[in-house]
Amino acid sequence: MTDNKTSINFAQIGIIHSPYKIPRGTPIQPTAAKGTEGQIEIFSENVMGLVDLEKFSHVIVLYHFHLIKKVELLVKPFMDDEYHGVFATRASSRPNPIGLSILELVKIEDNILYVRDVDIVDGTPLLDIKPYVPDFDSRTNVRTGWLEKNIHKLPEAKDDERFVR
Repeated sequence: MTDNKTSINFAQIGIIHSPYKIPRGTPIQPTAAKGTEGQIEIFSENVMGLVDLEKFSHVIVLYHFHLIKKVELLVKPFMDDEYHGVFATRASSRPNPIGLSILELVKIEDNILYVRDVDIVDGTPLLDIKPYVPDFDSRTNVRTGWLEKNIHKLPEAKDDERFVR
């Protein structure tokens, strides 16, 4: 196996605003942040990309975990006491610190998306937005690995800053 690493650079297209000013206490998934409102501010040069997005009820938001402290390939996730490979978790401490959340899109006004179920720290750099389409994004016959025995912990699970700088 060869080591063909290529550096890839992304420019943020906006910024995410939420009531969570620090990672500690932030819900770890959108379904645990039910009803939490936030805004996504799109930078002016990207506003044309919002055309027709208001016709969708939900958006997939990709963002940069800008507060992680280091890359860890074995992590102890928030909902388990055992270590797992980072790619078997949604932990933020990853080789490419990219987060993904599916949020309810309430409305769009100018360059601001009003969203619900926000599980993201205020000031997080936005990388991309995609419309959520159930026919594309929903699967059946799904296995959830180690989470199967821990999924019941989600409503109470909060960020404890274990992955923060």
